[in-house]
Parts: sequence; C-alpha cells; structure tokens
Amino acid sequence: MNGTIRVGNLFGIPFYIHPSWFLVLGLVTWSYSSGLAAQFPQLSAGLALLLGLMTALMLFASVVAHELGHSFVAIGQGIDVKSITLFIFGGLASLEKESKTPGEAFWVAIAGPMVSLLLCGIVTAIGVTTAASGPLAAILGVLASVNLALALFNLIPGLPLDGGNILKAIVWKITGNPYKGVTFASRVGQIFGWVAILSGVLPLLLFGNSGNFWNLLIGFFLLQNAGNSAQFARVQEKLTGLTAEDAVTHDSPIVSANLTLREFADERVISGQNWHRFLVTDDDGQLVGAIAIDNLRTISTVLWSETQVKEVMRPITESTTVQSDQPLLEVMRLLEQQKLSVLPVVRENGVLVGILEKAAIIQLLQSRTQPNPA
Repeated sequence: MNGTIRVGNLFGIPFYIHPSWFLVLGLVTWSYSSGLAAQFPQLSAGLALLLGLMTALMLFASVVAHELGHSFVAIGQGIDVKSITLFIFGGLASLEKESKTPGEAFWVAIAGPMVSLLLCGIVTAIGVTTAASGPLAAILGVLASVNLALALFNLIPGLPLDGGNILKAIVWKITGNPYKGVTFASRVGQIFGWVAILSGVLPLLLFGNSGNFWNLLIGFFLLQNAGNSAQFARVQEKLTGLTAEDAVTHDSPIVSANLTLREFADERVISGQNWHRFLVTDDDGQLVGAIAIDNLRTISTVLWSETQVKEVMRPITESTTVQSDQPLLEVMRLLEQQKLSVLPVVRENGVLVGILEKAAIIQLLQSRTQPNPA
C-alpha cells in the first residue's frame, strides 16, 4: 500500500504504518524528552528519553483511537474498513464505501472527534482525581491538550478533515445530493489550505520567520486532498445512473465455442481484429470461457480444422465477471481495487453482453463532460 508497512490487525482491521511515521515518532520523542529534562532537571537523560518515547507512543495511540472511532461506527453501518494507516499527518481509516444516508455519514465523521474529546476528558479527570504531580502531571497535560487539539483541528469544516465530512453530510441532507456536499466541502477545504499556506509564507517573507513551516505542509496537504475529493465527486456524479452495460465495448471480442480453431483464426485473427483475447459463448450465448491467440500455438496447425475452440479455451469464474445492471461506479471501484483493465459483462441468466474496458469508462466520462452542441 504505497510503501506502507503492515504491522498487524486492530480488532480485525489491517493496521499499516507509513515510513514517515517513524521520523515523526523520533522527532516527537526527542521534543518531549527534551522538554521533560528541562522542566525536571532531576530526571536522568535515559529516563527523560524513555518518558518522551512513552508520551509519543500514547499520542499516536490517541490518533489510532480517533480512527477506530470512525471505523466502529462504519462497521456498525455494514461498511467494511479496509485498513487504518498512520502517516506523517496523523491517521487514516480507509472505508470500503460511503454511508447510505447523510445521517449515517454524519455519525461516521463525528465519531473520531468525539473519541478525542472523550480521551481529553478522561485524561484530565485522571490528573485531577489523582492529584498527579511532577513528570506524570506533565505527561497527562500533554495527552489531554493534544487530544483536544486533535478534535478541534479535525472539526475544521473542510475536506479531507472530519469537519469537512460533517459539512458534506449537512449539505447532502439539505440538497439531497451527496456530490454537491463533497464539492462544497472540498472548496472550503481548499480555502483553509490556502489560509494555512499564507500563514506559513507571509511570516517567512516579511520577517524571515520560518516557525510556521508546518502550516505550509498542512496547507499543501489540504489543497491536494480537497482537490482530489472534488475531482472524484465529479466523476461519481457523472457515473450516477449508469450501469455496466452502458459502457460495454461495441463489437466485443466474442467467439462461439463450436468454432474450429481454423475458423477462429480466419474470422477473428487473420481478418485484422486487434484483440489478443476472446470471450467464448455456448449456443445460448452464455459465457463459458476465454481463449487467447497464444493458445493457438499449443495446437499444431494441422489439427486446427478438427479442434474446436471449447477444447482449448480456459474457464472463467463468476468472480471475474460483473452483472449488466451493476452500477458503473461500483464497477470502476472494482477495476481499481483488483488492478484490472477489462471485465466481462453478463446478464442475470449468464448471457454475455460484452466486455467493459477501463478506457471505455474514461471515454464515457469525457463524452458526458463535453457540452452539447447548440
């Protein structure tokens, strides 16, 4: 997954760490150990470093708890959580699909900040009720403040932050269109991205102060991801209402199982068709297998006239086909997830409609984007 390292499962959810996380872990550990050593001179260097590492790990555990909040609510809605990943900007829970209603989307989005606020309250209560002092009180204070900051930062109303997803759900509820919610929340996210960039650039240009450099990174992160969200929403909206059959390639490479290899070669290969793989159907038009041009080389040309396609074809399983009435958006996700470029499309009775190519979806999107001639 883009260079990430799988470290195990959390409650059955695959858990990954991006290599950049280790750099952040080291910086956070050094920062807090240095702070503790300066605040409490009686601490040895080794103990300060150990406490700094423990603090850093608890902070990242808070980020994981935040993402688990999103994940558990999503799972409760029947949505599979593909993974949780820790990276330089925090964490990310990757969901299989969107919630079905704006109300459900709202609760998935707000669950993370609610967990962070709850952790802030619990840690604060522990510090008060135990009258903690010294390094322990300092660590508890850091945990409480970071969880509060994590909740408030994520509540900024712009994608890809949780606040942006909350705003998306609200606009979705008002307009009845989830894609308008994504577009609006993405624009707000881009605005906050530019604000963050300016807050980092202006002090640097005017006063030579690079203290807000982190704002630049956050700003670019918001801009890129908000833009990607808006672009994907536009794609989703254009595919709404379309099915797999709408994108089937005309004159798909289909041959009858009863053809001889000689007939297959004359009609399909030598005739100039550029396909390298053909789908095979029986007398009822049902998909029964596939044959590639390379398969012809396994049979002597002398035997081509007496050997039928069905004797050479390879079987196709149901898992490698899609139903003709399946939403095109789901098919596009399937192509991306399984790294495929072509899928056979069949009707409910197994009759083959044709093939669906990723390139055909792109062409369909382009045709729906172009303005109609006056």
